[in-house]
Amino acid sequence: MTLGLEGRNVVITGGGGALGQAVVQAFVEAGAICHLPVHGGPAPESATSIKVTPGVDLSDERAVEAFYASLPSLAASVHLAGGFKAAPIEATSRADLTHQVETNLVTAFLCCREAVKVMRKSGGGRIVNTGSRVVELPAGGMVAYAASKAAVAALTRALADEVKHDGIFVNAVLPSIIDTPANRAGMPKANFDRWPKPAEVAQAILWLASPENGLTSGALIPVYGQA
Repeated sequence: MTLGLEGRNVVITGGGGALGQAVVQAFVEAGAICHLPVHGGPAPESATSIKVTPGVDLSDERAVEAFYASLPSLAASVHLAGGFKAAPIEATSRADLTHQVETNLVTAFLCCREAVKVMRKSGGGRIVNTGSRVVELPAGGMVAYAASKAAVAALTRALADEVKHDGIFVNAVLPSIIDTPANRAGMPKANFDRWPKPAEVAQAILWLASPENGLTSGALIPVYGQA
């Protein structure tokens, strides 16, 4: 099932991570052409339907502007890039807070802004940001991360209202702890069966980013089941 994405251009940030790989696979299977901006770390393998652009720092305004300006058109922009650091507030420095804001909020903001510019030229599109379950169910020991993700949620809702007459739908998914090798290694005694799988989260993102989503905008979608 293509969901109307066959042959259409989609940006996916954070495409090299465990969730990112699952999301890229889902969009490739839907027939989309995936554009992956990469900055540092191993680059995803390029293919006919996967276009990798190296050297794009998503916190660099000019780099993000140039990347989106290079796209011929854009059906969807999915923002998975981000970071996580847990620490009690007394052990959290201003630099730690700034880093979380840069990594989670600034990257999403810049990508949203440039995606809107491209989408307005073609009459619409879909934007999907990545929040976190802590937006709805706060947890201590990670205040900097929680604050940055709450800001992403506010960005999502405010932007959805701003572009509602442009045919652009803006939503965010709120994952809990995703079942990845790194998370299993970090929490070996957890009940992995209750964690959402990358492929499951990817399917929710795929639908939100597709033309089949003709009603939902400004929503924060929980993607953690009963975990």
